[in-house]
Amino acid sequence: MTSQPASRTASSVARQPVTLGTDGLTAADVLSVARHGAPVDLDPAAREEVARVRAHVDALAAPGHAPVYGVSTGFGALADTAIEPVMRGALQRSLIRSHAAGAGPEVETEVVRALMLLRARTLASGRTGVRPVVLENMLALLNAHITPIVHEYGSLGCSGDLAPLSHCALVLMGEGRARDRDGTERPVRELLTEAGIEPVELAEKEGLALINGTDGMLGMLLMAIADLDDLVRLADVTCSLTVQGLRGRDGVFRPELHAPLRPHPGQEASAANILALLEGSPIIADVASEGSRVQDAYSLRCAPQVAGGVRDTIDHARTVADRELAASIDNPVVLEDGTVTSNGNFHGAPVAYVLDFLAVVAADLASIAERRTDRMLDKARSHGLPPFLADDPGVDSGFMIAQYTQAALVSEMKRLAMPASVDSIPSSAMQEDHVSMGWHAARKLRTSVENLRRVLAIELLTAARAVDLRAPLAPSPAGLAAIAVLRETVPGPGPDRFLAPDIAEAEERLRDGSVLAAVEGVVGHLR
Repeated sequence: MTSQPASRTASSVARQPVTLGTDGLTAADVLSVARHGAPVDLDPAAREEVARVRAHVDALAAPGHAPVYGVSTGFGALADTAIEPVMRGALQRSLIRSHAAGAGPEVETEVVRALMLLRARTLASGRTGVRPVVLENMLALLNAHITPIVHEYGSLGCSGDLAPLSHCALVLMGEGRARDRDGTERPVRELLTEAGIEPVELAEKEGLALINGTDGMLGMLLMAIADLDDLVRLADVTCSLTVQGLRGRDGVFRPELHAPLRPHPGQEASAANILALLEGSPIIADVASEGSRVQDAYSLRCAPQVAGGVRDTIDHARTVADRELAASIDNPVVLEDGTVTSNGNFHGAPVAYVLDFLAVVAADLASIAERRTDRMLDKARSHGLPPFLADDPGVDSGFMIAQYTQAALVSEMKRLAMPASVDSIPSSAMQEDHVSMGWHAARKLRTSVENLRRVLAIELLTAARAVDLRAPLAPSPAGLAAIAVLRETVPGPGPDRFLAPDIAEAEERLRDGSVLAAVEGVVGHLR
């Protein structure tokens, strides 16, 4: 499920330090730390605010004060159980140990780093009541590239991403499991000693503050948005190549057919992109002079409507992500006047919904790309191309099975489009009787994003071959640029060859940003 950044993102997000203050982080900050290993500094003003708020918590924890949830009581269904001062440290340790109950495969390093950074962001807001040392040690783990081992299962997306965050908190305590910057698992105490980090002895409320947030699902949402921003542009690139490979028409992408008639901003952007990518194509000019076909199939003609709807959904998800980035999520939370009060802001529903929305639109974008690919392989619909683009049809199978692979990927994406957020299984003796399943929505979205990239890689391979077979007619300058990148590692038309490495190479060219950079070098920034 690992999702890596494109090279253009890597070049634009340098390893400059990210400063964590009371005003939070940007999406770019999170990507820089999670994906590119940028160091994190703590604003002195944020440290002072954390210390000031902690004084309120210490006063509430003093002997003789009325019980306060999370400070001097048990948790969840045990919220009405008062805990004596001498046992409160043990209470916090027990909370973390018992909640570090994840199972299944390890999640990716970038997800764990995002998880820790976003929890640190909330700690720095001064709304959680932890001591500064807890926050500072969390940042020290990030800067030392110590990555707690977090498992696939354990969060219901409510009361926080409890198990994943608990595995991180356990490492702060000098326990649990972790990997070093090279990915090698080593004893936690050894890693902390090497980095000069003292294990934290948790005090009142600190255990709860370390695990009560939507940080995992938010981190994965931010990374999915960044990936989809590139992939939806790449879908316009592969579509433009397919239009040329199928001798399609460019008239349906004219601006007067979009914003004036149907003012969806994403549709307008996609149509403008495809039109620019087709500009100057001798293939398209030849089709226009032929004048025999009135209109193309939906998978070509309606591409801006589908890719545009994907863009608009991404923009909605970005709005939700930005709002969540501005949030300070904990329960109980410390208000401006020092009051510590319970709330339900840890419920992941808003984030879970958009994670599910993105899985739906990713599946549909992959679906229309697969239909375009299939059309290029069918001699009855490809307008003169050989069956399956084979060099010697009958002897060679061409790209027949590449389309099978595409279909398998799309089929899985359709299954993954089933929303996680409609499910809820009560927990904690019915105290937590409605949950978001946002973590699961995020995990399946990561798979969908990877599958979408593979689907587009196969369309790129197929369309490039179809365009090459149209010689001596050439594609547009942007099309030539995209194909040139591919041809650096993948040969053009010829007899059947081991196809899996070619698919992997095409996928890597989409992942590393080289195809997008090449076409944008011709037409400018795609919207």
